[in-house]
Amino acid sequence: MKQKAYKVAFPVTLVVVMVAFLSTIFFANANLSFAILDKNKSPKVVRISAVDYTEIRIKQLQGALKITEAQKELWNNLIQVMRGNAKDMDVLIEDRIENTKTMNAVEHMKFHSQITEAQSNQLKKFIPPFEALYNSMSDEQKKITDTTFRTGMTVIMKIDPLFS
Repeated sequence: MKQKAYKVAFPVTLVVVMVAFLSTIFFANANLSFAILDKNKSPKVVRISAVDYTEIRIKQLQGALKITEAQKELWNNLIQVMRGNAKDMDVLIEDRIENTKTMNAVEHMKFHSQITEAQSNQLKKFIPPFEALYNSMSDEQKKITDTTFRTGMTVIMKIDPLFS
């Protein structure tokens, strides 16, 4: 009789232990996986338009480069080109955003080619008014400009008292 009870009790106990063990693993993994997912969620990316970025950049450059009254006309010519380039780029980017889900790999590559070509054309429009402004600058302004274009906006942030 003891053997029959043992034969029944042992498998039942084994099943209960296995279910408890597997449940613990399942629930532990489920909880850990949710915790991992929460930690690995990427932050929401906020896209700033080229026009908005350009306006910020214009204000930063104007303050850092200390544009004089005599340079105002040359500066205005330059920022007009910068604003026009930004508007053109926003149109390209908006087109991509609208069509991105339907683009295939070849269309993505063609889009990147369009962006590169647009940037090249924008630089061709930017260089003449920039060169005219640069040629009118004092040695101090040229030094700041050279450093800014070599290293980026971090230099402006260090020079401009608004960013200190």
